[in-house]
Amino acid sequence: MASFLSSILSIFSRGSTPEAPAGPDAEPQMHGDCMIFANPIREGSQLRLAGRIEKEVDGEVLVRHFIRADVFTSSDEAIECTFRKARQIIDQSGASLFSDGEKSRSA
Repeated sequence: MASFLSSILSIFSRGSTPEAPAGPDAEPQMHGDCMIFANPIREGSQLRLAGRIEKEVDGEVLVRHFIRADVFTSSDEAIECTFRKARQIIDQSGASLFSDGEKSRSA
C-alpha cells in the first residue's frame, strides 16, 4: 500500500523536481576549433536536447551552453541530435559565437 501511495505522489511531484542530467555524457566531438559536449537533460521519461560548446581563446576556455525545445525518448538519439545542433550553431554563428570574450553564456 505504501509503495502505491509513493507512486501516486511521485507522479504529482515530478514537475517540481529540478532538471537532472540524463546520465553519463557522450564522448565530446571536435568541430573546427571547437569542442562539443552533449549533456541531455532528463525530464520525466524524456531527454531534452542540451549541450555546450567550448573553444580555447588566448589560453582561456570559453563556454557556450545551449538548451533546445527538442525532446527524445532515446538517449542515443538525444546525443546525436545535440551534436548536430551544436555543429549548426557553430557553422551559423562563426566567429561571433565567441567574439564577446565572455567566459560562459548561453548560445
